[in-house]
Amino acid sequence: MGFQKDEASSSSHVLHIPREDTPLLLSQHPLSSPSKTLANVLMSLVGSGVLGLPYTFKRTGWVMGSLMLFSVAFVTYYSMMLLVHSRRKLESDPKSPKLPSFGDLGFAVCGPIGRFAVDVMIVLSQAGFCVGYMIFIANSLAFLFNYASVEHPNPKILGISPKSVYIWSCFPFQLGLNSIPTLTHLAPLSIFADVVDLGALGVVLVEDVLVYLQNRPVVQAFGGPGVFFYGLGVAVYAFEGIGMVLPLESETRDKGKFGKILGLSIALISVMNAVFGVLGYFAFGDETKEIITTNLGRGLLSSLMQIGMCVYLLITFPLMMNPVYEVLERRLCEGRYSIWLRWSAVFVVSLVALLVPNFADFLSLVGSSVCIVLGFVLPALFHLIVFKQDMGFLGLVCDGTLIVLGICFASYGTFSSLLDIFAIKA
Repeated sequence: MGFQKDEASSSSHVLHIPREDTPLLLSQHPLSSPSKTLANVLMSLVGSGVLGLPYTFKRTGWVMGSLMLFSVAFVTYYSMMLLVHSRRKLESDPKSPKLPSFGDLGFAVCGPIGRFAVDVMIVLSQAGFCVGYMIFIANSLAFLFNYASVEHPNPKILGISPKSVYIWSCFPFQLGLNSIPTLTHLAPLSIFADVVDLGALGVVLVEDVLVYLQNRPVVQAFGGPGVFFYGLGVAVYAFEGIGMVLPLESETRDKGKFGKILGLSIALISVMNAVFGVLGYFAFGDETKEIITTNLGRGLLSSLMQIGMCVYLLITFPLMMNPVYEVLERRLCEGRYSIWLRWSAVFVVSLVALLVPNFADFLSLVGSSVCIVLGFVLPALFHLIVFKQDMGFLGLVCDGTLIVLGICFASYGTFSSLLDIFAIKA
């Protein structure tokens, strides 16, 4: 949700033709104060994943879910700092170029294959986030305006499912928004989206407390072992933002304080996510739905809040897709702006959203697959390669363990999430 409004990081009509070793971020910015850095990190880490946490806690149990959330937060912080330390080590060489982005670091460590691996994971993760946005928007609007009843258990609009109608209704608007060549022009919309998001989350929290005080449903502290990978995937998804760490650290005035600022930000986000998930589950118990906002009914305030969330995600969509366009235009169009490539990407994302029925299950899939590789495996691998001559036995064990466990969790978690999405019974 929080992208730097930076023309150089987005595609524009007139750009130099980049080579593989050309840094992705070139322009100079005024450096950020600690308070501004804290705000930027918080915006980069707050996303739509929080909306699926109450349903996740319903499946994992609130204690197990909270423990997983805080554990993932710690590993996320550790992995982000691995990237920062790796970059600092390489840039300490006077002959080394500046490495402002994740992809630049990958190229410096592993050559073209390193940048390619980062590029692929960024494209898949960012596009995956946007697929989740479209699912949320379509399901929320269908809940508000085309809900099922005894007389109409499967409502249709002109013979078409409401989800399909709403996704394709958003399609022309997304084509327009995603045609904007630079993030600078999206900055006012981004600020508006952030305000709407925070207001909507605040309304949900207040409603959760009021409902809990009235109902006090029975809740469970621990779920079965079979939901471990499901909960892990959603928890990883909830801390999206690994790709923004190096650019944010580059723009920090006092880089010695960046680790503390990042740690404080992740701690605050962890507490917020845990409170949001626990309160949502405590309010509705076993009736908690995959998108917590649909538990709040169709009253005026609830409807306005859900529409506000849809507007927020609709506006955030082009911001989240911008790294995808940067990668695709750099690799396929020599860095030149391509409206047809952008429209094709929007079409593919919309098509995938049609095929995925469940919002929360899709969060788990994205988190279990590309987010684990991008957020844990690649940072540990790059750190291991950069520090292999200076690292002690404990450091080797930590990096090696993170790589091996990350690959194992990503593999099995992806398989488990696909079973949930398509209801395949082994």
